[in-house]
Amino acid sequence: MSIDQATGADRQAAPTTPTAGTELAASGARLLRGERTWWFLGPGGVARLADRHVTPDGGLRPEAEQRLRASGMFTAATVRSYALTVLTSTHCNLGCGYCFQNTAQDLAGGSRPPRIARTRLTSETITSILGFTERRMAAVGLERLRILLFGGEPLLNPRGCLELLERAADIAPTSAWMISNATLLTPSLARRLHDRGLTSVQVTFDGDRDDHDRIRVGRADGSGTFDKIVRNIVKASEVTPLRWTLRVNVSQETFHGVDALVDRLGAALDPTRCTLYFARIGDVGVGYANSLLHTGELSSAFTRWQRRALELGFTVNRPGGRKTCVTCGHTDGRYGAVVSADGTLASCWETAGKPDWEVGTVADGYLPGAGTGDRWIACQDLYSYDEDARTLARFRDTVDTALLDHLHETGRL
Repeated sequence: MSIDQATGADRQAAPTTPTAGTELAASGARLLRGERTWWFLGPGGVARLADRHVTPDGGLRPEAEQRLRASGMFTAATVRSYALTVLTSTHCNLGCGYCFQNTAQDLAGGSRPPRIARTRLTSETITSILGFTERRMAAVGLERLRILLFGGEPLLNPRGCLELLERAADIAPTSAWMISNATLLTPSLARRLHDRGLTSVQVTFDGDRDDHDRIRVGRADGSGTFDKIVRNIVKASEVTPLRWTLRVNVSQETFHGVDALVDRLGAALDPTRCTLYFARIGDVGVGYANSLLHTGELSSAFTRWQRRALELGFTVNRPGGRKTCVTCGHTDGRYGAVVSADGTLASCWETAGKPDWEVGTVADGYLPGAGTGDRWIACQDLYSYDEDARTLARFRDTVDTALLDHLHETGRL
């Protein structure tokens, strides 16, 4: 929407100075220059601006800022649900070399990299988790619960997944989503999970079939998984209304097959039920090197993939302002928690199950802030890249601007 459509508030006295880029960044907002317009991306939404709304050095003019603030564009959405992430199993049946839960690479070059300690969610731990959750929800006045079933591979413990969702419904209205490799997802299990509140599943693809089957392999025998994953998504979709988020991992090993992958997924799945997004893999200290740089070639490829996905009927997430993660963005765990299968609390899923990264337990609550300062990691904090933050930000801005321009030109925005 344009700034004029975004606001209908009466004009008031405007600030005397424009809002510069550093101030915008501090508020979580972004201002991007498109081909024919400017884009404002704030915590409260996206607005289209004209040249007259922006200063020559790329800041917001006072009147434009006032109208954006009056329309709520600088205000983050109210948190309405407590976000609970639970690892139902820390084990995984795949042996992906880049996984942040690996403790090292497989020195034999196989499909069994060493991992975090194996634990499994039990009925007793579920009782403790739900008691902890009730207390936390009451403390912040939240009455709804949103659960992420996580692992390892959560479906290595299907009973734990089902019991957690069933019992959670007794303490609050509950919905759930899951991050799974989908190799163990049967139609029967999908139906039972959906009946207990599961609404969506995130699944990862490592490039097109040949690349995926070389990288995303069975831990026991190194077997490929592409066809099994696609088949399981198709079958689960036939018996449930589940939606799917398809993450495509991008590295030097998968880059050249992504165009074919998008078309292959479009032909095999129902794109109207799928969101497609692309993610360059970073190194989280397990020795997985990704030599693919955030160059003009990569940004052009991301733009091409997104546009093709939209042509095929997939959903592509609209860019936005910088938002605080409800789970790891507050050092006191105010609006959410990450709980490993043994009841140990972590700040985010990237440290769950890792020794010396605990920030408390569901039995005793969070440790005092002084004891968790160095352990409180937010999303992506552990990832390292070969380029500086400015290069990464420029890449993101380029890709997001191209997507917003395309969405506007095609009437989707």
